[in-house]
Amino acid sequence: MRKNLGIKTYLYPQPTLVIATYNEDGTPNAMVAAWGSVSDTNQVAIYVAHSHKTMQNILERKAFTVSMANEKNIKAIDYLGVTSGNKVADKFAKTGLTAIKSDNVDAPLIAELPLALECKLLSYDEKSELLLGEIVNVTADDSVLDENGKLSVEKLAPVCYDSAGHGYYVMERRVGNAFSDGKTL
Repeated sequence: MRKNLGIKTYLYPQPTLVIATYNEDGTPNAMVAAWGSVSDTNQVAIYVAHSHKTMQNILERKAFTVSMANEKNIKAIDYLGVTSGNKVADKFAKTGLTAIKSDNVDAPLIAELPLALECKLLSYDEKSELLLGEIVNVTADDSVLDENGKLSVEKLAPVCYDSAGHGYYVMERRVGNAFSDGKTL
């Protein structure tokens, strides 16, 4: 038996994304978003309300970074999500996270988050609140790379958001092989 749940945002996994920018005075700023994904081979699409300080910074500087949350820093990341940059001038400082200058865009990398997409603003639609960014580089800490230098999802263990139960979950267990397992049928 199935039960109708109505209109919900239950599509999994929903990545817990940390979008980092610089404020007008050069201090680092970051927010959390769960409504994002890749939209092309070199593009990221994220829904961000125009009212967010981070969105204002992106429009001003034309750049941002996108990192995936990890379990080790979940309290700091959640703080970035529940605290407004419009109300707290330097919310990044309270988290204990470390901002590192990107070599590729005018936005900070977060040292404690081992994978980051460095993005240039492509477009922002105020009506739909859709932010499109061009991925100009991806940077990864050695700790999340396998022995061949490729990204290991198991080592990255990205955190996903559960909109039904308002929880964070770690994605780290492989259950199959894409473009292969189905060939056995």
